[in-house]
Amino acid sequence: MNKSLLIIPGLLACAVAQANDALNLPETIITASRLEQPRESALAANTVFDRDDIERLQARSVPELLRRVPGVQLNSNGGVLSYFVRGGKTDQTLVLVDGQRIASATTGGARLDYLNIDNIERVEVVRGPRSAVYGADAIGGVIQIFTRQGQTGLQPTIRLGVGSNHTFERSIDISGGNDNSRFILGATLNETEGFDLTEDNLGNDRDEDSQRTKSYFARFDHSFNEDWSAGLSVNEQNGKSEFDDAYEFNPANPENQFRVRGYAAYLQGQLTTGWRSRLELGSSEDRNKTVGSRFNDGQIKTERHSVSWLNYIDLSADQQLNVGADWQRDKLDSTNAYTKDRRENIGLFAQHSWTGERISTELGVRHDDNQHFGEHNTWNAALAIPSGDSQQWIVSYATAFRAPTFNDLYAPPGWGGNPDLDPEHSRTFELQWRGDLLNSQWEASLYRTDIKDLIVWDSSTFQMNNVDEARINGLELAMSTDVMGWASRTAASFIDPRDRQTGKTLQLRAKRTLTSDLDRQFGDFGVGATWALFSERFADAANSSTLAGYGTLDLRANWQATASTRLDLKINNVLDRDYHLGTYQRATGPWPAPSIDYSYKEQGRAALLSVTWTPQL
Repeated sequence: MNKSLLIIPGLLACAVAQANDALNLPETIITASRLEQPRESALAANTVFDRDDIERLQARSVPELLRRVPGVQLNSNGGVLSYFVRGGKTDQTLVLVDGQRIASATTGGARLDYLNIDNIERVEVVRGPRSAVYGADAIGGVIQIFTRQGQTGLQPTIRLGVGSNHTFERSIDISGGNDNSRFILGATLNETEGFDLTEDNLGNDRDEDSQRTKSYFARFDHSFNEDWSAGLSVNEQNGKSEFDDAYEFNPANPENQFRVRGYAAYLQGQLTTGWRSRLELGSSEDRNKTVGSRFNDGQIKTERHSVSWLNYIDLSADQQLNVGADWQRDKLDSTNAYTKDRRENIGLFAQHSWTGERISTELGVRHDDNQHFGEHNTWNAALAIPSGDSQQWIVSYATAFRAPTFNDLYAPPGWGGNPDLDPEHSRTFELQWRGDLLNSQWEASLYRTDIKDLIVWDSSTFQMNNVDEARINGLELAMSTDVMGWASRTAASFIDPRDRQTGKTLQLRAKRTLTSDLDRQFGDFGVGATWALFSERFADAANSSTLAGYGTLDLRANWQATASTRLDLKINNVLDRDYHLGTYQRATGPWPAPSIDYSYKEQGRAALLSVTWTPQL
């Protein structure tokens, strides 16, 4: 990484040394410590999107939001989503919906692109390790999605959208309630013909790759009194997504039939004056069935059940203790026989926080006991030091680990499963700075992560082994401001991810990224734009080929036509840039014919017009 970048946090701090405004990070956050707290008191780097942000940005998927987060990169390899948080792999980032894990137990990844954005109230992204409170997989960070809650009164909403690639979106929901009870019920149906993902247009792969998603959701919350409340939520997404047999000489017409479903329930209350307790129950399912592929037909389904008991204890006015226990059981149902198809994990954690006149501290520790790979301990520590009234410095250290997936451990014979694998583990050093200047909020994070015992394919043993190490250096910058009615947020990231053994750059990670949102409301009419830039990335681990850097410009507008009717228009990739995020190899004939490298296509210019009707009852 360019050494000159290391002085940027210091230069930013000098620039605001004379600022007098109090540090102001709006809103609250839950994900950082598993309890609701002001964002300004959370010592982990974080980004939060609420429902207003989702509607203002006209985001139609979770990935559309995540691409705006510093340190987060997305990749779509032929329509299969992957995400990198601070350079970590997809399975090194924990994904939660209402506190419940939703990732596949075989791949370790969550299909964020399947989730229904119309049922999302809030998205929180914590950047950096959080294994000390969550356990496995939170090496790069944690992405948590909160579903929508009902509102008092009675409010129906109907939304219709039409766009490029014969895209049609329909959603309907109704929410209501009173001071004690609230509910929301809803359903959506989204369809698109899509576009051809492959560029060589061989045989059946020259067709457009469509997707159809149906979603259902419901939530009920009830307050028994001022101290006790409970709730239940249900959400399901199911449908089909076509893809190309990109590696086949004679491609078929395959599709994935998917279902992502989750149930969550909670009971929380005040046990004593300084002791709050919360019990969470959860169940989730990730199912993917491949149909029509010449060689890959079959089904893989993950069922996960979990129980968490969380306790928040006020030791004094300036000291809090967060203590909890987690139980989780994963069960696998697959067309192909795995050597084991279920496992359990028990975790115990405690985190102490103290806020003094001049400094704040955070110290956490967790112990996990897994049925198959044994016991593992993680911990984190952070120290926050204010600098004047408008700045704050935070230094932290944390360890984390990733649990081997069912594919890693128990894949069928010949697929490389190794039951003797150890978890991947990491350590991260981080320096953060936060400050205000001229009504703008600035944030900077400088970090280094070392990851050991990486699980990769070992060609010498023809199975997965703990053989690799990685080192990731990074710098993240974010700025939010409001100038003359224009609201702006800019995020930049500089990253240097390396394989410690070869010195090569980790594949598919752009070293430099920049995203900027600019929005303005003129009474009932609003406009906005998003500009995104990404540097080139290596397409393979050997760094022998690259994917070119690219930039996109998105435009949006909205009009509140009446008190109950809103129109939205967005145009993504206005300049119709041609760019690529992944590659494939096409054989020139039946095996053992040689192969030719091609790049997967990405969406060109695309528009979406929608109308939302919220009649007043």
